[in-house]
Amino acid sequence: MSLRPLALTALCICDPAAKVQAVQSLWAKQKDVVVLTNEVIVNDSAQTLPGRPELPRLIPAQQVPTRTPFTPEGLAALMHAVCHIEFNAINLALDAVWRFSNMPAPYYTDWLRVAYEESQHFEMLHTHLQSLGHRYGDFDAHDGMWHMCQKTANDVLARMALVPRTLEARGLDATPLIQTKLRKAATPAALQAADLLDIILREEVGHVAIGNHWYRWLCEQRGLDPVAFYSELAKRYEAPKLRPPFNKEARKRAGFTEAELDYLLGG
Repeated sequence: MSLRPLALTALCICDPAAKVQAVQSLWAKQKDVVVLTNEVIVNDSAQTLPGRPELPRLIPAQQVPTRTPFTPEGLAALMHAVCHIEFNAINLALDAVWRFSNMPAPYYTDWLRVAYEESQHFEMLHTHLQSLGHRYGDFDAHDGMWHMCQKTANDVLARMALVPRTLEARGLDATPLIQTKLRKAATPAALQAADLLDIILREEVGHVAIGNHWYRWLCEQRGLDPVAFYSELAKRYEAPKLRPPFNKEARKRAGFTEAELDYLLGG
């Protein structure tokens, strides 16, 4: 069995529970799977990637209503939004595995591990969402992360720069702010949600670190300065402008250098 076609198969699965099961099964049997780094794979599925359920309805980010944890419905909507992020993160990691050839073997196992951990995050959050009387798909969502995935489909360097270490790193900044609101709401369900986000934040630091590692490796291979070239990529691909506050402590643990943090604060 070859890892990258199996990752594409998992990416094509629409049902969230089935996708989670496929990812976790692939992770469990990874020692039996061969990584062919130079294997060119063509998606011959008639389905548009990624595989996902008919719901939630995807709308422009500007139209997604504000979610407050201070009402039961608002808390459910907030948890649904985080669920949606984690479901997207499974797809983003799987796409990083199957799409790009000729990377070192550890690159593929790194991103398979990310897909596995994101599937665990989705399961945890979805279980909590169901305890609130809702399921994934009950609220509208947006598709900003996958749009950047599509934009960077032809260059692994751009993908590493603008998905894990830009869009996903934004979660390092946003999560503590969400947790503050949840703890202020102080209901048992809100406090449980804040505790779940502690687990997720800790592991997301590692995921962003993987993006940083492979971005720098690729820059070194191509003789590029990581900070200067990031600025060029952000403009070329119209990446969202990142605004403070930044979780500098988490970003440092994820491998951001002082020069990169200075760029964020000054850019």
